[in-house]
Amino acid sequence: MGESGGTVRVFAFRVLRRRFSLCAFCTNATRNGDQSFGHRFRVTPSRNDAARKPEHLTKVSRFSPDWRLAVALGAAAVAFAVTAFAPQVLNDGDTFLHIAAGQRMLAQHAVLFRDPFSYTFAGAPWNAHEWLAEVLMALAYRAGGWSGLIGLFAAAAALTAGWLTYQLGRWLEPQAQAITALMALCCMTGSLLARPHLLALPLLVIWSAELVRARSESRGPSWWLLPVMTLWVNIHASFLLGLALAGGLALEALTDEALPRAKTLRAWGAFGIGAICACLINPHFVQGVVFPLALMGTSSLANVDEWQPTDFSHLQPVELVIAAALYVMLSRGVKLSAVRTLILLALLHLTLQHQRHQIVVAAIAPLLLAEPMGRALQTGGERLRSWLSAGVAATALTLMLGLSVMRLAVPIVRGDGAVAPMSALAGVPQALRAAPVLNDYSFGGYLIFAGVRPFIDSRAELYGDAALARYAALIRPDPRALDAVIARYGIRWSILGPHSPMVAELDARPGWHRVHSDAFAIVHIRDSGAR
Repeated sequence: MGESGGTVRVFAFRVLRRRFSLCAFCTNATRNGDQSFGHRFRVTPSRNDAARKPEHLTKVSRFSPDWRLAVALGAAAVAFAVTAFAPQVLNDGDTFLHIAAGQRMLAQHAVLFRDPFSYTFAGAPWNAHEWLAEVLMALAYRAGGWSGLIGLFAAAAALTAGWLTYQLGRWLEPQAQAITALMALCCMTGSLLARPHLLALPLLVIWSAELVRARSESRGPSWWLLPVMTLWVNIHASFLLGLALAGGLALEALTDEALPRAKTLRAWGAFGIGAICACLINPHFVQGVVFPLALMGTSSLANVDEWQPTDFSHLQPVELVIAAALYVMLSRGVKLSAVRTLILLALLHLTLQHQRHQIVVAAIAPLLLAEPMGRALQTGGERLRSWLSAGVAATALTLMLGLSVMRLAVPIVRGDGAVAPMSALAGVPQALRAAPVLNDYSFGGYLIFAGVRPFIDSRAELYGDAALARYAALIRPDPRALDAVIARYGIRWSILGPHSPMVAELDARPGWHRVHSDAFAIVHIRDSGAR
């Protein structure tokens, strides 16, 4: 073949190499001029073609992975700083209870199955469903005191924020990724407390992110999630939300007409069975799985602040976030499947029904919305400079390291507080502390931590509706109910908040007198023979 034939072949190659990979080419065109095109080339689809997915599954973020990581590290640093130094983290009496329970289990080398703390239900069956979190809290407290405990929760908050933000970067541009993460973190601040739910939050994000990614990639969830579920069920009862989310996204996959239904059913069904089996790996077996359902059926929980509906009488971050999300979805035409819309509505219902659920909804909802919002928000902007992302990442890591050293180097000294009446208890004679006490609900955890058996504490699963209803009658106050309790348990002293209605009732009773009064607690002692 002459020179013109060679030119044609070169031109054809330049055109075809855009869609095909060159594997072998016989260069002696003149000597093999009778060879066919197929003999000279072995063509296979290019990597770009093989990896091409339907448009609705394509990653929409056009920014390099280093920016995605930089924004995630920035969010982690912010979460770490806020948790490590926010005073509100220790403003919950349950923290004392969980540390005491963990210390008892470490001392006995066994999980608790009966109540060792109160005198009203001493020895009664108790499902210590958060045993693993309590052991971790006790170990952190043993290692570093209150600073060590705060360090544990700051690390959990950083992991939650970092992993959530990193996963959002799969579909959102850096600016949208950062704004979405910031709004989610703002909704979590109300529940930023040193309690097991915060240790379970990273597991919730890891679980939810993998389920959403599995849907995005039209496959079943990864089996490595099952150990995550086993850890989760032993840390906090929110694992049920993880199971419910898996069921909802499985239904979404089954209703997706673009996927083979039989294969989808096998993948998600097998994973669901594995997840349920993973839940059973807990000290209480089946009871540990159904326990959260029984707890939510306790009607007296309505008297507990965190189980009450979200209060919109004053502006809250969740209100602004809901409004912002609705604005973006309506103005940009964000499209969701019917099943995913129902999942989000169910999460919204949980948020409005119980304010304690704001934190879990803030972790799940952004992941469910990230991909459809990413498609609607893509702007075609230019790439950001990679060297700048490296600077952001280095700054975030340095900040977290410095804050960790600072937190551990500066010990936290606890003083009197709304849930820790230290001065009031210190004024009670040691011999009297062993006698039955009538205590404020919020003081129960601290009394347990201090070695005093309480009348009541926050373990609603232990006390049940009858005991919680009795306590509600006491704080109305109901004099008859108070007489019955004093007579039944032989109560000798009380430690109540200054605003408790029972304070005035005890002040008016003959034979009861105050021995301590401050801004956080009032102590009464009952004389022998007094009612």
